[in-house]
Amino acid sequence: MKESLKVLVAALGLTLPGLAAQAQPASPARHELSLKQALEYAAKNNVQVKNALIDVQIQQQMNREVASAAYPQVSATGNFTDNLKLQTQLLPGEFFNQPAGTFVPITFGTKYVTTGSFDVSQILFDGQVFIGLQARKTSLQWKQKNAEITDETIRANVYKVYYQLVLSKTQIALIDANIGLIEKLKHDAQIMYENGFAEKLDVDKNDVQLTNLHTEKEKVQVSVANGYNGLKILLGIPVKDQLVLTDSLSDEEIRSDALQGATYSYEDRRDYQYLKLSQKLNQFNVKRYQYSKIPTLSAAFNYNRMNMENDFRFTGEWFEASYIGLRLSIPIFKGFGTNAKIRQAQLAVRQTDNQIENLKMTIDNDVQTAQNTFRSSISIMDYQKKNMALAETVYNQTKKKYEVGTGSQTEINTAQTDLKTAQSNYISALYDAIVAKVDYLKAIGKL
Repeated sequence: MKESLKVLVAALGLTLPGLAAQAQPASPARHELSLKQALEYAAKNNVQVKNALIDVQIQQQMNREVASAAYPQVSATGNFTDNLKLQTQLLPGEFFNQPAGTFVPITFGTKYVTTGSFDVSQILFDGQVFIGLQARKTSLQWKQKNAEITDETIRANVYKVYYQLVLSKTQIALIDANIGLIEKLKHDAQIMYENGFAEKLDVDKNDVQLTNLHTEKEKVQVSVANGYNGLKILLGIPVKDQLVLTDSLSDEEIRSDALQGATYSYEDRRDYQYLKLSQKLNQFNVKRYQYSKIPTLSAAFNYNRMNMENDFRFTGEWFEASYIGLRLSIPIFKGFGTNAKIRQAQLAVRQTDNQIENLKMTIDNDVQTAQNTFRSSISIMDYQKKNMALAETVYNQTKKKYEVGTGSQTEINTAQTDLKTAQSNYISALYDAIVAKVDYLKAIGKL
């Protein structure tokens, strides 16, 4: 007994540390992703995309279910009956040389009856099954197109959030640069104050600006951290993992291939393709109800064996029976219900036709609006870039004047504020331009 306990304790000593190691949470992973890699990651791990792809798999199984109706249906049944009390029948007395009008009670059957049956049926022609088989491919394409639309929506969001976070690096870098400038100004103002060439107010103004910049940086950093968590959810990355974005963004990249070709086709839009497939499915639905008026033909085969005995032994004779036949079903009148279904399906087709025509107009408007917005965004981006360079030049010249004593603290504060505003406007213009480009690519179906 003691030896057994020793073995058990030794086994636990070896096993528990291993289990403890397995129970420890895994260390956060590090993901370094370019935009292309982020898009590929989202296509595989985003929950909405994964569920849309599962819908495609569900449709594949539904197609198998539809196809099963065209295959032979085979079944086997068995039955055992114990007749606790056999039923009594009355037969005319004349059968047994009894007076007319009398009846003789007779019991038929055996106590135990065992049967086994094998059935096969096969549809030879059924219009609804035939249409269902034809519609399988279109149904699958319809689900696949819906998955593509979901993926496109996620791609657009990944584009925008990714570049927003990329630009946040530039925004924080500009804030840090401004903090460095103000710290230099504060240092110079402190020296001038100590030498009697400036007032204490000038030093205090620099402190106020520094506090404002540090507060702004803190807000931006919190916003960026929350943005990274949002992007992780969008990509399907655990929030605890580390995400590093490796791409950068410049106005040259945004301007590249801008409005190239400037032509588009309705067929390039996935939502248009989706509606066309919906139209085709509705047309199949019309045919399905129309074909339900056509007679159906099926074949059947049955084979069965029966054993009847009064003793529970099943060693007696087994009696066989079988048949083969055809069944023709001719629909004659169903209270006009089928006609109503046909009409409903036809009206659904008309609705889809109207939706397609409306979508064409919507696409035209989307493309025209996206083109105008994209062109305007590029122009504004160029203006803001030039304005930022000019504001930087003004600030540097004002700073030099201040350093040699020919400029005032008010002038340099104004120049610094203008520079900060120009920098913020340029960052906003960059982001607006990339969003406009993404919207344009999506509008023409090239995202």
